[in-house]
Amino acid sequence: MAGVRLRQVALVARALAPVVDAVRAALPDAGEPYADPGIAVFGLENAVMALGDTFLEVVSPVQAGTTAGRYLERRGGDGGYMAIFQLEDLEAARARVDELGIRVVWRSDHTDIAGTHLHPKDLPGALVSIDWASPAESWRWAGPAWTGGAPAHAEGGITAVTVQTEDPAGLAGRWAAVLGRSCDVDGRRARVGLDGGEIRFVPLLDDRGEGICAVEVKAPDARAHDIGVGGVTFEVRPSAR
Repeated sequence: MAGVRLRQVALVARALAPVVDAVRAALPDAGEPYADPGIAVFGLENAVMALGDTFLEVVSPVQAGTTAGRYLERRGGDGGYMAIFQLEDLEAARARVDELGIRVVWRSDHTDIAGTHLHPKDLPGALVSIDWASPAESWRWAGPAWTGGAPAHAEGGITAVTVQTEDPAGLAGRWAAVLGRSCDVDGRRARVGLDGGEIRFVPLLDDRGEGICAVEVKAPDARAHDIGVGGVTFEVRPSAR
């Protein structure tokens, strides 16, 4: 798990349960939802589901005035909300964030995990978090089963996220600078390569504005298809065994 991985993607929903049910119907390999009590500090409730050793989260506001609630209003309903990256060298990434003048809106450091949420006005496209975990296969945000190690889990997982934006090349360059990766531009599209995955940046596809519009999920026995759930397109693809 060296380098930089896309470890978790979050959707935001007006109502939690219907979207969680829809996710589990669309993605049969999704694990049992875990409700993190710590997320109450943000005025939210959530459900975190394992997909391989990556995670799909659904969050929903339970009080007024939350960042997630404002995001729902701005984008006109449920949709992609957050991308969490696991980095081997978090301190170097935090130094890059400071050098780039990107504000930190939340930071939490523990002996086994650390997280850093970046201001979406300074790094647009989604709420981005740069995180670290020890041991690397663990992920405390997913609950006790993933604390101190990793349980037996299915193969596959989340391998890519797509962000629609007015300026794919410019936004890709900004994300790449934070993550310490290179940015590849091909016409009006761009990508940032990760360990075992990538971030894709495309022109605006609809009138919802900038944000996460698609998530790629791979599984060994999957049939290639696309399915819309929670305001995003899940691109389900087979993976090599």
